[in-house]
Amino acid sequence: MTKSQFLFFYLILFSNITHPLLPTTPASFCGLQILDSLYRKMATSIASGSANLQFRETRCWRQTSFSPVVSQRCSNKFPWSDGVSNNLKIKKYHHHHPIPETQRPFQTVVTSCMKNESTTYFDFAVIGSGVAGLRYALEVAKHGSVAVITKAEPHESNTNYAQGGVSAVLCPSDSVESHMQDTIVAGAYLCDEETVRVVCTEGPERIRELIAMGASFDHGEDGNLHLAREGGHSHHRIVHAADMTGREIERALLKAIEKDPNISVFKHHFAIDLLTSQDGLDMICHGVDTINTETQKVVRFISKVTLLASGGAGHIYPSTTNPPVATGDGIAMAHRAQAVISNMEFVQFHPTALADEGLPIPSTKSRDNSFLITEAVRGDGGILYNLDMERFMPMYDERAELAPRDVVARSIDDQLKKRNDKYVLLDISHRSRDQILSHFPNIAAECLKYGLDITRHPIPVVPAAHYMCGGVKAGLQGETNVLGLYVAGEVACTGLHGANRLASNSLLEALVFAQRAVNPSIQHMKESYIDHQTVSQWWDPPVVPMQLGSIILSKILKRTKQVRNELQSIMWAYVGIVRSTTWLKTAERRIGELELEWEAYLFQQGWEPTMVGLEACEMRNLFCCAKLVVSSALTRHESRGLHYTIDFPHVDEESRLPTIIFPCSMNTTWSSRQLHKQQIC
Repeated sequence: MTKSQFLFFYLILFSNITHPLLPTTPASFCGLQILDSLYRKMATSIASGSANLQFRETRCWRQTSFSPVVSQRCSNKFPWSDGVSNNLKIKKYHHHHPIPETQRPFQTVVTSCMKNESTTYFDFAVIGSGVAGLRYALEVAKHGSVAVITKAEPHESNTNYAQGGVSAVLCPSDSVESHMQDTIVAGAYLCDEETVRVVCTEGPERIRELIAMGASFDHGEDGNLHLAREGGHSHHRIVHAADMTGREIERALLKAIEKDPNISVFKHHFAIDLLTSQDGLDMICHGVDTINTETQKVVRFISKVTLLASGGAGHIYPSTTNPPVATGDGIAMAHRAQAVISNMEFVQFHPTALADEGLPIPSTKSRDNSFLITEAVRGDGGILYNLDMERFMPMYDERAELAPRDVVARSIDDQLKKRNDKYVLLDISHRSRDQILSHFPNIAAECLKYGLDITRHPIPVVPAAHYMCGGVKAGLQGETNVLGLYVAGEVACTGLHGANRLASNSLLEALVFAQRAVNPSIQHMKESYIDHQTVSQWWDPPVVPMQLGSIILSKILKRTKQVRNELQSIMWAYVGIVRSTTWLKTAERRIGELELEWEAYLFQQGWEPTMVGLEACEMRNLFCCAKLVVSSALTRHESRGLHYTIDFPHVDEESRLPTIIFPCSMNTTWSSRQLHKQQIC
């Protein structure tokens, strides 16, 4: 069977298309068995770097409580290097023909065209205002109109909270090969080597571009960039701005955005669902529906190209370093839009978030997100102790405090469980006061608010959810299997991080893939023609539930907050740093029951499937992402990187393959379905 034949059958099975070679019933176990049979016939050994489509035997057709028919969204594993991963192809629309150059509208000075208050038109829609979204917007704005859609204020992103810095080979004694090796080792050898090489090679130029745009990084006494070292790195290669690097990058990018007349920023616009249509075998993205959370009005963005740069899903856990906006919206929307998802089991827990319980002066209110104590503190000589002031990291790893994050987080977790403590201590006070205050002014100031002087006393720390290594599967140019949809940043799974992200590689990846997505996006935009008047009417608009009344809406909001807390507690208890098959199955069952109970409550109160509200839509996205994490974790029968299970405590080389979650047509819950009916062209 050829690659094209297999993809043909796959796309038929997982779309609502009938074909004479297949049963006319909806894709269910009947269709799944056909695909399973195809997989088994194609099963072969994996040759690294092969361009051929090669699959291991499928072991994913099992029923769970998440869905009465399909559970794991067809999780399967295959190498990054095969024909449907980094070599995803962009096709022209079957029903849209390229326009001759003389007939194309002038692209460079196009501004948004308003159909009415509820619909806007742009060449490019960018969902997210972190480093990936802003850097991409600045480049594509040279070729068309751009809408930057952001959930809160433009600066409120994971980028703004990134303390440590950006890793890049900028020192003569360092090398691309060394950076690659560090990345692959940290990623537990699950990284895609081609992606790693691309990012490590192109990274230095992306740093120089930021400096040219006005980003200010720390310099040493010799006038050169001061390069820090962090856990997992063999060289000093971290470019930083004290301990507020992300904030400085965000400042420089937003300043440039403000000056660009082709870019319109829509703050407080929460993305609800991608607008997609199906043309033959192709799924096509035409923009996104949003709700303006200040006016409570639905706003539709029609675009030729959409970039998802919406960040991660840290708030599926009760304690996270992510800002409140990180509720997995992009991953969930992409999944509902039939995008392929990958490696969701690999959730990085940062080993050192500030433990409020250990502070001299207790906090008077709970935090929306945990305060991060950057990796650079350990890179600068910080030592971890338990509460008896016993240094423990050398017992777990020969690299001690400079071990990768997954190792350090598990070591701390083990200490806390063995000793029944609530936190450990990170001590940097043996360094000079001036050095500490110059390198970590933000951390020092935050701790001093609660009576802790880090130049004299150790910092209480505890692991917290920090980064999603999985996400929407992307090719080397940020492309997805949905035409017109590109991804960059934490929402994407490019293959760079493998099973565990190397410190300070996240901002680097965002910069590199934002740039790499530019040229194919421009080409796609130029070759696309959208009849705005027609396309905007394809989908019924979502409805804001004002008619339910304030009393009912208040009850729904209260119950949704309770459900959110319950979901987070389940994820921490059963899908945390250390896992087991029993715990994962318990999480699977309890999350499924909780979701059904919550949805039943909503509908009993008069809620309808087309209704939208910030809290309810965040909740559906959290459910969606939590289920993706659990189902992915259940398919990996080994311990690798961030996924550690006591039932399979060792690495299994036969399992050294990414987890892939294909879209399925049988979505039975509100969180799994798009609000609008799919348009078939």
